[in-house]
Amino acid sequence: MDRLSSTTILPDTFQGTRDEFSMQMALIWSQIKAPLVVPLLRLAVVICLIMSLMLFIERVYMGIVILLVKLFGRKPERRYKWEPIKDDVELGNSAYPMVLVQIPMYNEREVYQLSIGAACGLSWPSDRIIIQVLDDSTDPTIKDLVELECQRWASKGINIKYEIRDNRNGYKAGALKEGIKRSYVKHCDYVVIFDADFQPEPDFLWRTIPFLVHNPELALVQARWKFVNADECLMTRMQEMSLDYHFTVEQEVGSSTYAFFGFNGTAGVWRISALNEAGGWKDRTTVEDMDLAVRASLKGWKFLYLGSLKVKNELPSTLKAYRYQQHRWSCGPANLFRKMVMEIIRNKKVSSWKKVHVIYSFFVVRKIVAHIVTFIFYCVVLPATVLVPEVEVPKWGAVYIPSIITILNGVGTPRSFHLLVLWILFENVMSLHRTKATFIGLLEAGRVNEWIVTEKLGDALKAKAATKAPRKPRFRFGERLHVLELFVGAYLFFIGCYDVVFGKNHYFIYLYAQAIAFFIMGFGYVGTIVPNS
Repeated sequence: MDRLSSTTILPDTFQGTRDEFSMQMALIWSQIKAPLVVPLLRLAVVICLIMSLMLFIERVYMGIVILLVKLFGRKPERRYKWEPIKDDVELGNSAYPMVLVQIPMYNEREVYQLSIGAACGLSWPSDRIIIQVLDDSTDPTIKDLVELECQRWASKGINIKYEIRDNRNGYKAGALKEGIKRSYVKHCDYVVIFDADFQPEPDFLWRTIPFLVHNPELALVQARWKFVNADECLMTRMQEMSLDYHFTVEQEVGSSTYAFFGFNGTAGVWRISALNEAGGWKDRTTVEDMDLAVRASLKGWKFLYLGSLKVKNELPSTLKAYRYQQHRWSCGPANLFRKMVMEIIRNKKVSSWKKVHVIYSFFVVRKIVAHIVTFIFYCVVLPATVLVPEVEVPKWGAVYIPSIITILNGVGTPRSFHLLVLWILFENVMSLHRTKATFIGLLEAGRVNEWIVTEKLGDALKAKAATKAPRKPRFRFGERLHVLELFVGAYLFFIGCYDVVFGKNHYFIYLYAQAIAFFIMGFGYVGTIVPNS
């Protein structure tokens, strides 16, 4: 009997301790909830609603502009003079401007032949074009392969230069800067830039250079990207939807209204005199292309976007490569805004409206607010209101505005309209990564200048699939694990469960779906998984 009593005392003690702990937590929560949590959450809701309205108004404005552009047929050929460059019997080929084509690359084993071959295939008088391969590769085997490819094209009569450096200072910006300093570039009028996975059509120069020749106010002609591997996996389809909206709407609106937009870093033609006047390439941020575009715009130069001209390229198909790319694309603009906002305000050469457009629309709303509100509001604050029913989010802020924004985003890729729900869940997960990168850029924290080249696979996966029997890829614990995503997924799942029992807004449908999306990406089960060699 005594033995039985002693064995039952211990569980009762633990049970009492647990109940006591629960009561203490409930007491603490009741004491801080009304005076602290409720006011702070209400403030967060108000701030998030303001940011949502900013983003909503920006998207509706761009939607109206793009509609007017389509209705009134404001094609580039109507806004700017364009006519073919004509042959001159007396001048011969010297009637054509001298063009430099730069291809920066870094350990691009899978795609170097594609990009070099496409650039060498550009139609233009052979004595009026220079192909410049800027190879920063650290792998000596790849360096040798790239050099041999350049020699192969040179033996066919192509004016191609293979340039290397003894360091990687400035990364891509540093390579482009060094390349343009070469003595043979002094005679060039324009410079075309193609990243290592870009494959322009032969008529690319015939369709872009005349705009620069006949319109001296133009500094840049930007082409659109066409994704060769958009159907490779669901993640590449999601990327296609986001980038198609960027090109179809954001770039077109910027070009049609203020003749300003962010240079995409590739598939564009620059007037070299404008590039030099703007101060050339700078490596102070990880978005050297946007940096140059903003500085050139502040000098009064105009930009033109050609949506009808598409250049084939590759989307990152592994989650690791995509995360690195998105970190750079989110951190860089925020950091550039920090560095340039006062310079933009003090500028005397451009109108006040253009300053407002660059600061408010281009930087604040699209590059900062869009990332922050997507994560903070839809993944943190809105779910938190389930735990604090005293704080209510109006239906227009929780449902109508995000729904309209999502539908407007779907305009860019009609073929993927049925994937909008999956796209929302995917973008919300990526917004965590982008928000973190945005704050790193604004605060100039640790990884602010981290530059990791986006991995291109080319046909590597197809080749491996053809030569090897499929096998289950090895999973190393921690290799594909993303703790923050898993933590947010657990947070959303817990609140979803709470909402099922105590809630009244039926948010649990969204919360469970979003939690699953966070878990899938947190465990790395998205994108292409490259098999081990």
